[in-house]
Amino acid sequence: MFKILRYYAPYIPAIVLAVALLFLQVNMDLALPDYMSKIVNVGLQQGGIESPVPLRISPETTERLLFLLDKPEAEKFTGFYSMSGKEAASVLPEGKEEELISDNDFRSDLIISFILATSDNPQDASLSPQKLVSMPEEQRSAAIREIKEQLRRRFDPAMLEQMALRAVKKENESMGIDSAAVQSRYILETGGFMLILALISAAATITVGFLAARVSAGVGRTLRSDLFRKIEGFSNAEFDHFSTASLITRNTNDVVQIQRVTFMIMRMMLMAPIMATGAVIRAFTKAPSMGWIIALAVLVLLGIVSVVMSIALPKFKAIQGLVDKINKVAREQLTGLLVVRAFNRQSFEKDRFDKANRELTDVNLFVNRLMVTLMPFITLIMNVLSLTIIWVGAHKVAESSLQVGDMMAFLQYAMQIVMSFLMLSMAFIFIPRASVSAGRIDEVLKTEGSIKNPSRPESFADRVRGKISFKNVSFRYPGAEDYALKNISFTAEPGQTTAIIGSTGSGKSSLINLIPRFYDVSEGEVLMDGKDVRKITLSALRKQIGYVPQKSVLFAGTIESNLSYGSEGVDQEKLEKAARISQSSEFIGRKEEGFDSQVSQGGANVSGGQKQRISIARALIKDCPVLIFDDSFSALDFKTDARLRGELEREYGDTTRIIVAQRVSTIMQAEQILVLDDGKLVGKGRHSELMDNCPVYREIVLSQLSIKEV
Repeated sequence: MFKILRYYAPYIPAIVLAVALLFLQVNMDLALPDYMSKIVNVGLQQGGIESPVPLRISPETTERLLFLLDKPEAEKFTGFYSMSGKEAASVLPEGKEEELISDNDFRSDLIISFILATSDNPQDASLSPQKLVSMPEEQRSAAIREIKEQLRRRFDPAMLEQMALRAVKKENESMGIDSAAVQSRYILETGGFMLILALISAAATITVGFLAARVSAGVGRTLRSDLFRKIEGFSNAEFDHFSTASLITRNTNDVVQIQRVTFMIMRMMLMAPIMATGAVIRAFTKAPSMGWIIALAVLVLLGIVSVVMSIALPKFKAIQGLVDKINKVAREQLTGLLVVRAFNRQSFEKDRFDKANRELTDVNLFVNRLMVTLMPFITLIMNVLSLTIIWVGAHKVAESSLQVGDMMAFLQYAMQIVMSFLMLSMAFIFIPRASVSAGRIDEVLKTEGSIKNPSRPESFADRVRGKISFKNVSFRYPGAEDYALKNISFTAEPGQTTAIIGSTGSGKSSLINLIPRFYDVSEGEVLMDGKDVRKITLSALRKQIGYVPQKSVLFAGTIESNLSYGSEGVDQEKLEKAARISQSSEFIGRKEEGFDSQVSQGGANVSGGQKQRISIARALIKDCPVLIFDDSFSALDFKTDARLRGELEREYGDTTRIIVAQRVSTIMQAEQILVLDDGKLVGKGRHSELMDNCPVYREIVLSQLSIKEV
């Protein structure tokens, strides 16, 4: 893989962005078990009360609490809690809560004193304020200290906190606070935050998948292109070194292996160590005493995967050679088919092919069967791991050394850790095969060197004007020998209509497809506001273009969903405006459900003209500085065509409008008309000018209109 790393250089921004999104996704995923734990521990078990430290204390409890605190602690209490008077409750201000929690000694003493102050047990009657007042100060302090020490010896800190939480709930109820409302509010707030985290994680996952697909496809495309150009320039010496069948395999199968492992690395291998590290940290935070369970499961998993890898890797390396062999045999037979028939060697050649085919099939079946047997073992490990965590965790819950929510969170973190190591293992299984493919590709490329793409994405200015310029543009389709466009130069200015006309196959659609980068130019430049469109990201470029294709495409759904297909959050006013300009209001208004009317797949239940108008409205709703209409008025009658163009002129007069049309009447009023013939620009100007100096245009016009109409 290291031999072809240079091909990833143009995609470093996308890879860095994917890694950043993976960090975001992992953080969101790792946070969910923690919040689930809070819902169980705090929301369900603690009634929505987060802290054992009371935030509000009634006047009666405050009085009793002060008698149970030593003088220094009582002074601290009055320093932390605001006490408005004997009739008002003591309140812990929001800013003081963290400060009190950080004072461990006072916090511990306050919790125990609060438990005693709110206790209704008769054995604590001696701690009533009346009894304490009558006792000498030293005797009173000694008695209180002894009772507190007994509580500390009898209960561990976790149990004392649970007792304090029950005391806080009881105190709240005594002051008229609705405990059920407190619990419901906490659960709903925490659950809502979990939903937000899940949505962020989903968005990050989708984006990473998109970036991974783009990078893997881009790397594969570039590798294939470079390999083809390299092979095309090989001399006989190079062909003697590489067999033709091997070169075909390297340009197809080997490149596919690189694409697959690239996608796997970006989606799985980069995420696995981040997920594993974060899950280990969080799992040990929840229950450090159960960490040995995860370590044991991971060791067993790695042992099984290591055994499988040691068996499978040699087979992976052999597969590529066997693919070469079967391609070589097939090519020889097809190339020399007449010789095979002339010498009656069909049976011999069939046996040769069957032997090569059987060898490849057997190896593939062996590898697939081996990989299939891996999954039951992994499932068994994960189930045993779950049972062990629940078994050990249940005992710890019974011993009050672990909360149920923490055990559930630990279980989820354990699954995430195991899955992370599993993803790493699976990736390492396929990387050696891809490494073999990379070496085979590099063996071809290093013969003369390689071509790198040094360009980096650029961005538009804050306000895009939409000025389109073609500078000496020539274009031919991939694999085609002849140019579809040859040396095209023109400028489409904002606020003007640029029309393109020509005979069938003259290159009209090819020309406009270069603007949104449906295809890239073979020579020259296509500029938008002075920037080469090839240096702008596709999303940023197409955001500025409202495009209506030659063949109107509608999707199953409603008219509204089709109109708002390229724009999110479209309001009703904007929908109605686009419908009015595109002359769609009339037929939409005749439907019972209006914009909510259903559109069948492919728009089969609407006419051709209605399809075109909906497509035009869909482009207008994007509100872009550039509008492109690829023969989008052909199904409209002359009256509707004229009205639509008039509305476009009034409502979108400041945009760059590019119209491809076959009808002369559609383009006669355009500020600039381009005439194409056999991929060449043979005329440019207004209608009257072209009628005088462009024979091709004049021929087209006279074939549609009479002299009088012209």
